[in-house]
Amino acid sequence: MSTVYDRFNIHAQLEHLQMKYQGTGNADTTKWEWTTNIHRDTLASHVGHYSRLAYLAVAENEPIARIRFRCLQAIPRPCGPPPPKTDG
Repeated sequence: MSTVYDRFNIHAQLEHLQMKYQGTGNADTTKWEWTTNIHRDTLASHVGHYSRLAYLAVAENEPIARIRFRCLQAIPRPCGPPPPKTDG
């Protein structure tokens, strides 16, 4: 049986993870922020793994350096500019 303490403990652990790691999101995370975090993580993983870069280079018939450069260029804004803020 789940007690109130167990639920509070799980909630506290989730809040701790959300504070510690930016990409985990929270209740105020927008869809654009969540998508941007996912794309940044993916691009950083591509750059960090040579075998994945080599695979992409073969698939796109491009040099590995060009694939790495494109990934690094896309990291600051992988999903474009943020959507306009709405009051509400």
